[in-house]
Amino acid sequence: MRVLLLIVLAAVAGCAVDTASPARAAERFHAALAAHQEEAACAMLARRTADKLPDPGQTCADALGELRLGPGGAVTSVTVWGENAQVRLAGDTLFLHRFSDGWRVRAAGCEPVPDLPYKCEVDD
Repeated sequence: MRVLLLIVLAAVAGCAVDTASPARAAERFHAALAAHQEEAACAMLARRTADKLPDPGQTCADALGELRLGPGGAVTSVTVWGENAQVRLAGDTLFLHRFSDGWRVRAAGCEPVPDLPYKCEVDD
């Protein structure tokens, strides 16, 4: 019985969810925006999000600069499900996806809408 308990405990410990990585990615994204490094922030977006963001004749960095997303702030919660995560900051909510090169922002500037999904300023 003790061996079975140890095996179960080891399996549960091995299933720990990494919430720190998506939290750091969200913080880096907002730090780049706060430093007016829109090119760096664009590099942290999922490709589909970065491609969808600008209007014709506009760069991703120009589009991000015009949006004036919220201040970000401290991480208040992180929820991870599979390859996706929601990171709530004091001034923003972001949705991220884990790609082979790390966590990338799929949506930012998100606010909940009653009985509907979030409405986001930046999304794919």
